[in-house]
Amino acid sequence: MTILFEPHRQWSAHLASQLGTGVLTTSRIEDVERLLADQHPEPLVLFGPTTDPGLALDFASRQRLARPALGVLLLRERLDVETMGQALRAGVRDVVDARDIPAVQAACARSLEVSRHLLGAGTPVQAAAEARVVTVFSAKGGCGKSTLATNLAVALAEGGRRRVCLVDLDLAFGDVGIMLQLVPERSIADAANARDRVDPTLVRALLTSYAPGVDVLLAPVGPTDAERIGRDLVARILAAVRTLADYVVVDTPPAFTEAVLAALDVSDVQVLLATPDVPALKNLRVAMDMLDLLELPTQTRLVVLNRSDARVGLTGADVERVLQTPIAVHVPSSRDVPASINRGVPIVVEKPGHPVSRAVRELALERIADDPPARSGRGLRERIGRAGSR
Repeated sequence: MTILFEPHRQWSAHLASQLGTGVLTTSRIEDVERLLADQHPEPLVLFGPTTDPGLALDFASRQRLARPALGVLLLRERLDVETMGQALRAGVRDVVDARDIPAVQAACARSLEVSRHLLGAGTPVQAAAEARVVTVFSAKGGCGKSTLATNLAVALAEGGRRRVCLVDLDLAFGDVGIMLQLVPERSIADAANARDRVDPTLVRALLTSYAPGVDVLLAPVGPTDAERIGRDLVARILAAVRTLADYVVVDTPPAFTEAVLAALDVSDVQVLLATPDVPALKNLRVAMDMLDLLELPTQTRLVVLNRSDARVGLTGADVERVLQTPIAVHVPSSRDVPASINRGVPIVVEKPGHPVSRAVRELALERIADDPPARSGRGLRERIGRAGSR
């Protein structure tokens, strides 16, 4: 069932005629709620170009937990970065130029396919197999670990092609929520109150949706909450999360805490981040020795050099010599990265063609993902980059 919400009669008639049979049109949000209450399968709601964006985003935000299979599309006469970023965070699956009818039709088809996948045979959303766990670790603060983890999660999701859960295990000073401008209504601390009932159903309720394919388990906001979250609880949480996604990306503090050790125990890939300065390299070399003592396989490690083009007297060859391991990916330095953090939009979304974005996608799709990357190039994230470059 497709519902078109559009206050302007001419736009409503035009879009309905182009989208084919079976489209229900309305200009009242109450009618949308009533139609959805009928429990029609494969639901899709389109908000037309004259709709107040705030109304559409509020609707999407409310529905993403109540009806996770519901697809919400926002049609606009003009695409702008700010609206696209807000839509992404609210749970809108796509923002499309209303005048580009083939693009609207393609977006509808993609959304309906996602809904069919989520609905399945009426069973809860569940991955066919356990997710691969990717733990991002740095032995020194300030290396860009949380920035890499957030961008890596979005890159792996590829606009909803894969399901990715981003877990913030920096329990005392987690930054993922503020980086993505997510409201911390629930967090990993809520699981501490239900230690004996930690299962996929509970963990799913604790996730905060960020974008199509990307859910986030936020770090606690209280200063004492971290003390209640031990290694066993983290292990149970990660076991539950693995049944809900294709990939789990774990952000960590720069220390071997009990939570970090629990994540490393189940990690399929360890992304080890360093910057070209002596303290960071020394700390990472010590951390790698610790991983050896823990008997974690060396073949699961990927060393990423952040700010790799910084002119500080150390070359990539110097770094490899100190770490005694090859660098998997070089991520260049750029002022655009902190700017994207301040705006709450990952740089892989805001500027897909940026050298930093290309490096993150190389890590995600060539070094970590076990299936070929999609080639559509028509999704929301790519258009955000084009709109932002105008």
